[in-house]
Amino acid sequence: MKSILNYVGGKFVKGKREFADVNPANGSVIAEVAEADESLVDAAVSAARSALQGPWGRLSVRDRAALLHKIAAGIESRFDCFVAAEVADTGKPITLASKLDVPRAAANFRVFADLIKTAGMESFQTETPDGKTALNYAVRKPLGVVGIITPWNLPILLLTWKVAPALACGNAVVVKPSEETPASATLLAEVMQQAGIPDGVYNVVHGFGPNSAGEFLTRHPDVNAVTFTGESQTGAAIMKTVAATVKPVSFELGGKNAAIVFADCDFEEAVSGISDAAFLNTGQVCLCAERIYVERGIFERFVEALKKKAESLRMGSPLESTTNIGPLISRQHREKVLSYYRLARQEGATTVTGGGVPGFGNDLDGGFYVQPTIYTGLAETVRCVKEEIFGPVCHVAPFDTEEEAVRMANDTKYGLAASIWTSNLKRGHRVAQQMNVGITWVNCWFLRDLRTPFGGVGLSGIGREGGIHSLNFYSDLNNICLRL
Repeated sequence: MKSILNYVGGKFVKGKREFADVNPANGSVIAEVAEADESLVDAAVSAARSALQGPWGRLSVRDRAALLHKIAAGIESRFDCFVAAEVADTGKPITLASKLDVPRAAANFRVFADLIKTAGMESFQTETPDGKTALNYAVRKPLGVVGIITPWNLPILLLTWKVAPALACGNAVVVKPSEETPASATLLAEVMQQAGIPDGVYNVVHGFGPNSAGEFLTRHPDVNAVTFTGESQTGAAIMKTVAATVKPVSFELGGKNAAIVFADCDFEEAVSGISDAAFLNTGQVCLCAERIYVERGIFERFVEALKKKAESLRMGSPLESTTNIGPLISRQHREKVLSYYRLARQEGATTVTGGGVPGFGNDLDGGFYVQPTIYTGLAETVRCVKEEIFGPVCHVAPFDTEEEAVRMANDTKYGLAASIWTSNLKRGHRVAQQMNVGITWVNCWFLRDLRTPFGGVGLSGIGREGGIHSLNFYSDLNNICLRL
């Protein structure tokens, strides 16, 4: 049986016990994972602190950037290994991991390597009370030790989205990947070694949340900042933990995202885009759209076309190139999603398609698959319209006016993303600016420029990541005032 170890101070180490890494596609145990106890988390934080005092802390920006490019090249040189790790841990189709997750992991390092070399800082020449001048300018310094806690839905993509800018700014990191998807974080440690990253700069501790590695890391007094992507409830718990030491936090949390489809949209483009937004990665993306609002004039036609799209998705082995929808991450999460399927029917939904569990007649029946599901007919006030389900499911409702669509889309405690589908450019701009979210797409979905701000409002998070916004979080900005 394969073992997945912790990585502390440049060494792969065991933990206090082991837990199973399960393949969601068939329910088989594929590895034993070493869980870090509190003393090992403490050792990881100490190793990171020591690295800041060593050669890493004295590297120039240019040299750090060069190492980040070496990490990107290392990921690309082991492309197939990373794809295999992501597919085995998540069950996602190999085509998705190959086209999205692993290429984006390498791109994250390249983008921040280039950005840190060119990121400017503001300066001001100030008149002093005695008629002379002073020069004010800012310098960027690392925060120190950053605790990074990442989710299971896009393991290597979201891990590198945080690690790359943290290292670009000169920090050392302790990573706690999801217990559901531990493999790629440890595989990245091998790449770090080969790239020449000094010992202690990148550390990995495996485990769970409460009374395990996650809690030990977030409450550690020598951790200078915490960044987390995951459920809103977990983010709230982390905030309570770090409050006593007033650590800076960056949270990208849940969403109950809306899409608004106007009658003047490019119909086929909108149907295809909404299908992706609802069902990509089996709906397990924080940016997925679970609430679809369609102008009444095209409502019935749109629902029928989306139904055909959903029913054309092929569930199967993630290793087959024809598979385009995989399982949910775990048996527990499947039960959560199925409980919402049952709840939707109790709340009065009409099931357009799906709502159950597929059968395969082979080992995939031991996996955690559910059918892509579309509902109509629910009131805007019911739980299935208000609560994040995080599965391949959406509710489609009609609207009559632009104002009504905006009101319904914004009627949520979340505020991560929205998409607008219209051929009217003025309307696209107008409606997008009324969305209470961090990112709005017009006539597209999931299109990202890594330099732009990314994050949510309300229960969807705190802070912004991406481009200079990431650098500003992972840095202390110090002003220097020089009287001339």
